[in-house]
Amino acid sequence: MSDLDGFTHAGLKTALDIKENYKTGNPVCLPGDESNILIPEYLLNHNLNLETIEDPIVLAMLATRDPEAPMALAAAARMSPLGRKTKLLAGVYGVVGEASRHPVVKKCIALITDQAFDPDAITSIRGHAATFIARSRRDYTGALRENLKSLLDGSIVPRMFVRQFFELTEAGNMRTDIRRKLVVSLLLSANVRPAIKFLFLENLSRFPATVRRAIITAVLKSEPSHHMDIIKEEVRWILGRERDEKSPQPDSVGVSPSLDLGDKQRAGLRWN
Repeated sequence: MSDLDGFTHAGLKTALDIKENYKTGNPVCLPGDESNILIPEYLLNHNLNLETIEDPIVLAMLATRDPEAPMALAAAARMSPLGRKTKLLAGVYGVVGEASRHPVVKKCIALITDQAFDPDAITSIRGHAATFIARSRRDYTGALRENLKSLLDGSIVPRMFVRQFFELTEAGNMRTDIRRKLVVSLLLSANVRPAIKFLFLENLSRFPATVRRAIITAVLKSEPSHHMDIIKEEVRWILGRERDEKSPQPDSVGVSPSLDLGDKQRAGLRWN
């Protein structure tokens, strides 16, 4: 199919890419712009051209498979007017409602289909989605703020803080530039323990490539100090390891799988 009721080959590819992102934990970005993570507000802005994300199969993927209710609800709201175009799209929209993991999405889609895709019902759902998304973001931001306080007073362990940082910022669909500034400020702060910074560096792959590069650049350009020199050395080691992984590896003979001296030194530098 090249174009059947709005379903396209390009849309199918985008949907499969998003499915893979869900499996690997990578963020969903705007088509052709890896520095710009898709947020619910983009889906609610009908004046914004989202290219292949406009395809019904992509919106269906987001509405059924996205782990966060705000994104799934925004996708369902954007998809809702399509149900008036053909019986096929109306049927697909109903299936999305049945398949979604989020009760709020199921409820909203049921309301629209019960009203036979009435424009007033669609407008009402869009308003409800906007309110729901704004409230969810406030809740996630508040939880993140409390975790930061807990970090500074030592009442939350580093690994838990970092794990919840990613969970909250991703679940709250925090804007990419804000996430970048937060991470940079934590990495450069003299009040944040090195163990926490190492954990953030270990999770750099969870950021889009351009954001990740900006974070690395900010660290490497920071003012020298004993504290930051350790962090910079870690960043250089990560970059070197990635270069080694990308380059062809010759067959090894008699190489021990245990940590080499550099790894052991790094492990000691981290945790001893």
